[in-house]
Amino acid sequence: MNKTELNRTSNAEMVTISRAEYEEFQAQRKKISELESRVDVLMEALRLANHKRFGASSEKSEETLMEQLSFLFNEAEVFAAAAEKEEVTEVAAHKRRKKNNDYTMDTLPENLPVERIEHRLEGEELVCPQCGETMTEIGTEVVNKLKIIPAQTIVEQHVYYSYACKSCAETADEGCETPVVKAPHEKSVIPGSFATAEAIAHIMTQKFVMGSPLYRQEQELNRQGISLSRQTMSNWILKASEIYLAPIYEQLHRELLTRDVLHADETTLQVLHEPGKKPQTESYMWLYRTSGDTDKPIVMYEYQPGRGAKHPKAFLTGYKGYLHTDGYAAYHDLGDDITVVGCWAHLRRKFDEALKSLPKGKAKSSSAYQGLAYCDLLFAIEKGLAEKNATTKERYKERLEQAKPVLDAMFAWANSRNIAPKSAQGKALHYLKEQWPYLTNYLKDGRLELSNNRAERSIKPFVIDRKNFLFANTPKGATGSAVMFSLIQTAIENGLDPYKYLTWLMKTAKDADLSDTETVQSLLPWNAPAECKNRSKE
Repeated sequence: MNKTELNRTSNAEMVTISRAEYEEFQAQRKKISELESRVDVLMEALRLANHKRFGASSEKSEETLMEQLSFLFNEAEVFAAAAEKEEVTEVAAHKRRKKNNDYTMDTLPENLPVERIEHRLEGEELVCPQCGETMTEIGTEVVNKLKIIPAQTIVEQHVYYSYACKSCAETADEGCETPVVKAPHEKSVIPGSFATAEAIAHIMTQKFVMGSPLYRQEQELNRQGISLSRQTMSNWILKASEIYLAPIYEQLHRELLTRDVLHADETTLQVLHEPGKKPQTESYMWLYRTSGDTDKPIVMYEYQPGRGAKHPKAFLTGYKGYLHTDGYAAYHDLGDDITVVGCWAHLRRKFDEALKSLPKGKAKSSSAYQGLAYCDLLFAIEKGLAEKNATTKERYKERLEQAKPVLDAMFAWANSRNIAPKSAQGKALHYLKEQWPYLTNYLKDGRLELSNNRAERSIKPFVIDRKNFLFANTPKGATGSAVMFSLIQTAIENGLDPYKYLTWLMKTAKDADLSDTETVQSLLPWNAPAECKNRSKE
């Protein structure tokens, strides 16, 4: 039998074992090493999961868990307590309390309607307590208070008069026919419906801005004694979207493709009755929007049953320019005319998660900590450029001078790391190396941004509303929702009140030719009248 000697350092003792025993020992040691690595990965995942569940969700937040829970369950009390903290100014002879702006009317628009209520003295109240004579008015004190009245429901009654000629009526016996003329009927917003533009706009904004599903609106109306079913409301908004909003949506799409810099993102949506798919299968809402280089922003949503590259490729047909995205591979196969710009916020988030997955004692000496520091340095450079209001040319030049050396150092550092690929740190480094060509593309043009946060902010309203309405019933409903969301969010981005804009749009488009391109262009959000402006933006 072949023998292999194995030296054991403990007690300076030599033990002789067989080769089979030695190979079994080596195999067990390898298995133990693999299991230890697997345990390390699982412990990282557990620490990160616990942080996501119990820790601060914001990467910048410093609130403790108890402070977050206090805010969650006692929101009114938290804000009330904050309002009570008055600023005290030291004056030579005394302390002066600074009045809290929340308690004044100064922050309200000047053109709010005023309901004047006068308080006068009458009769014996006017008798002077000194001499008994009647007192006269010498001045007034005005105290303003804020009154909020819930949305009112009004029946808009149209009365159309008929007219006839009396002279012809008197001679009717002589064979003269009496002409009758009627006032022309105003065209309905939806043919055969009693809906008004105001009603439809209100339902749309309640659902897609305030996140109130149709069944909740139905309940609120019922409490007012108004029986209006959610089916009727659904028919109203979908029909109005099809007639009036869809042509504007298509024009916005054409306008979007003429811009030089865009952002894209996508999120899930459940559609119950999708042909050929189970109700539990995920569909997708895609987002495309303009960047910060325009004063006519566009935000567009598109419903699609899948997440394949064919969907953005079809939507962006004819587009030539830059596209900010996350690391999803579908965006990397859109053709040579589109330059994909990676998102540093996504990379930073991966290093941040890797750092949170480590034991506290190992965090500051880790690669995750170093990678996060590189990312923070790049964001600090961008913050400095924003604070000095750098022009596009200045931003391009200073990025090459300040950011490029940091990028070169970071890439060299990343290539020198040797970390388990399945660990959180390994995944962050892999993402960095894989996405590097796209992450560095922001250096090519001063109009480009370091992250795709602009798209994430625009898709967030849909995600929030999705938590309320949960799903779409049919693909037609999902497509209609995409159109309505697009018009509403584009209006908001252009400083408009979405209710006022939608009301104006439907009233104007009702009598217009929407097959005419110039007419449709005149209805785009940036061409809306001043009366549609959001007062808080004035």
